[in-house]
Amino acid sequence: MFLTNRDMVELQAFRHDLHRHPEVSGEERETARRVVEALRPLAPAKVITNLGGHGVAAVFEGSASGPTLLFRAELDALPIEEKSEADHRSTTPGKGHLCGHDGHSTILLALATGLSRTPVARGRVVLLWQPAEEDGSGAAAVLADPRFAEIRPDFAYALHNMPGLAFGTAALKSGPVNCASRGMKIRLSGKTAHASQPETGLSPMAAISQLMPALTAHSHGAPPATDFTLATVTHASLGEQAFGIAPGDAEIWVTLRTLIDDRMADLCGKAEDLVAEAAREAGLEHAVSYHDIFFHCENAPDAVAHLEAALAAEKVPFDEGDLPMRASEDFGRLRTVCPSAMFFLGAGEKHPALHNPDYDYPDDLTAIGARVFMAVIRQTLS
Repeated sequence: MFLTNRDMVELQAFRHDLHRHPEVSGEERETARRVVEALRPLAPAKVITNLGGHGVAAVFEGSASGPTLLFRAELDALPIEEKSEADHRSTTPGKGHLCGHDGHSTILLALATGLSRTPVARGRVVLLWQPAEEDGSGAAAVLADPRFAEIRPDFAYALHNMPGLAFGTAALKSGPVNCASRGMKIRLSGKTAHASQPETGLSPMAAISQLMPALTAHSHGAPPATDFTLATVTHASLGEQAFGIAPGDAEIWVTLRTLIDDRMADLCGKAEDLVAEAAREAGLEHAVSYHDIFFHCENAPDAVAHLEAALAAEKVPFDEGDLPMRASEDFGRLRTVCPSAMFFLGAGEKHPALHNPDYDYPDDLTAIGARVFMAVIRQTLS
């Protein structure tokens, strides 16, 4: 193991500090500052800040030429109130590190600690702390940043802790592992009226009532079926919060999900047709916009082979688990740049689920995740 007991104590303190001060997507300024401060004594060859927002990239270089390996963690927390009695619980009302991004960030700091003491023989290692993973905007912003060309990798890797999976075991496979998804915001516009004379207005009540079951009826199958689709209504509103006004406007938010990107356009088209038809029948105006756009994650066979060898070397049990999963992951954008792969590291079969208010990243996962990633580095760049 390349980390000492003292390292583990300091890494846990770093993780707990991040956990106390969660920042949501696009607001990770102080989280990024804490990462940069922790990197300073480790003397990477280069540190890029404000990458694609508040992103941070640390570069460790070997003495000879070779491939560039990128390892990604996430900076952002969630807009969810944490319910915990832990000493390191969130100090920010309504926000919490309830997905483990504080832990993933700590794993990369553990890697930086090891690389600072024993540099790679050749090539480069890029440690990327990515902003805004939770809303799907961060990876696209990082890739669009002109400075990304300085760290463009030959392979990219990531992990995600996974409650429900036995502690310290891993799930890994080639091909799709996370679904594509996007948020569809539907706006229906008519005309308000006095509640005593609703016939003088134009209400979207019937249209919204028709659309919600019609949209979700397009859900079909389950992963790993390539024709899997899922439409989930996540929010709906109608009119004003008043008893004297018949409604004139309505809004529906729907998450659309497909196993692979190629299926998304068809699902969007079908949903838009339903909206247009419902609006036409009711005489309403309508508008559709898309948000939180995630590409599907697809693990490249070559990158998976590197992770398999590392997991085996570190004696971490692994299989395909329940992959692919329905959830989305912003890491999917990286496959447009280079072969990439993500594995899922078990946080315990009875551990609170991700995004639950009582979730907390298990600190004992840090050493396991760091060992696996370091094994990839040593096997590839030695």
